[in-house]
Amino acid sequence: QVQLVQSGGALVQPGGSLRLSCPVSGFSVKWYDMSWYRQAPGKQRELVASSSGINKISDYADSVKGRFTISRDNDKNTVYLQMNNLKPGDTAVYYCNVPETGDWGQGTQVTVTS
Repeated sequence: QVQLVQSGGALVQPGGSLRLSCPVSGFSVKWYDMSWYRQAPGKQRELVASSSGINKISDYADSVKGRFTISRDNDKNTVYLQMNNLKPGDTAVYYCNVPETGDWGQGTQVTVTS
């Protein structure tokens, strides 16, 4: 049974940093594409970052390039999203996702406010 149990959401001030974690059980993240999405109130869910399972190439939404980094720890079977220089526009519920299986984490709230 596949499970993605997220953690790391919080309320932070603009300019702050957070790291979201997505430990995975049921398969090895080593070879799978992994993604992070977010959904702000009243908006559609959007792709924030993705990491290829084969060549580990990462891609980012223009709005987060240079500030967010997706990574994975194969030993811990966990995917991370490091978020730096956070802005109020980053406020959303963040979800980890496995594109090939359609599995989603439960979502974690990130609120950026002064």
